[in-house]
Amino acid sequence: MLDQPAHTQSEAAEPSSEETVAQRISSRAARVHILTGAVCNNNCVFCMEEDREQRYVTNSQTTDETVTWILSQHEQFEEVCFTSGEPTTNPRLHHWVKMAKDAGARCISMMTNGRALSHEKFARRLMALGMNRFYISIHGHTKKLHEGLTRTPDCFEQTVGGLDMIASFKRYGIELHTSTVITRRNLPHMGEIYRFLRSHGVDQVVFNIMQANGRADTYFDLLFPTYLEIAAVAREFLAEQGKREDPINAVLVDIPLCTTEGMPDVNRGYVEAYVHYEHEDTHGLLSQEILGERTGGKAGELVQIRRSDLDESARHKRAECKTCKYDSVCEGVWGNYLRRRGWDEFVPIPAAGS
Repeated sequence: MLDQPAHTQSEAAEPSSEETVAQRISSRAARVHILTGAVCNNNCVFCMEEDREQRYVTNSQTTDETVTWILSQHEQFEEVCFTSGEPTTNPRLHHWVKMAKDAGARCISMMTNGRALSHEKFARRLMALGMNRFYISIHGHTKKLHEGLTRTPDCFEQTVGGLDMIASFKRYGIELHTSTVITRRNLPHMGEIYRFLRSHGVDQVVFNIMQANGRADTYFDLLFPTYLEIAAVAREFLAEQGKREDPINAVLVDIPLCTTEGMPDVNRGYVEAYVHYEHEDTHGLLSQEILGERTGGKAGELVQIRRSDLDESARHKRAECKTCKYDSVCEGVWGNYLRRRGWDEFVPIPAAGS
């Protein structure tokens, strides 16, 4: 039987119409990611984790002892999230969820393709053990569109079945979010995708802009619309959908704020601040001085990697960005994107009164 959670951090998850996007970014709290492995039963054409061999070495080192130590730190974070690879393929997932609940974590989540959640016994057990938020990846409103991007036959029905299964338990306080990675193929269908997902009980529809890493870098020219193209379609979708409902429970995430100026702030999102722990700094991101400050684990065997570490090494700003009202919260532009398309899209937005 599922317990009714007293609080699942939904206030933190839902954007407030009274806050600007800059205020939300500056006040965001971090969540901790627990890496569940490198195995995935989808084969998405845009997957960031193209280097499976290296990812396997890094992500597959998570053990019960690793999870125990990370959970001992959980009060630093607003959320404990199981991710990387496909968490449902890890046979220890249910055990780790129970460990998170027993440790006192109030928001326990998972990033998943949702296929395994179509099996009621599997889904019910996760929720009974404490998982109360699900981020399900779905990239189209039709079988052809979704499976053309995941390159996995017959996965669409399973993912939609997973959505419907979780939605049927929302009365117990379970939250259901989705993640749709925007590509040239699905961008024209943003409105249709949104309405399809909302009809299946999704609380918040997140449209994620690709990071130009992994396969998204390999197939960049085939897949990646310009930021201005994405923003133009999003504005059209929001204007049309605004005639049907208010508020619109959709957020456009990981796109430079200067390109979405004028869009309602409640629909302008950002990538969450997060940390995860590896057994070594496999990316070579940290200086020796910082590395010494980021060690953890029972015997000092873990290294804390923050999302900001990745941003600082892969994103860039130019001098003109200092004149933009978003400079203090802007994360910059992916270097792989700039190398192909340059700076012409990015025009600083003057602060009010300047």
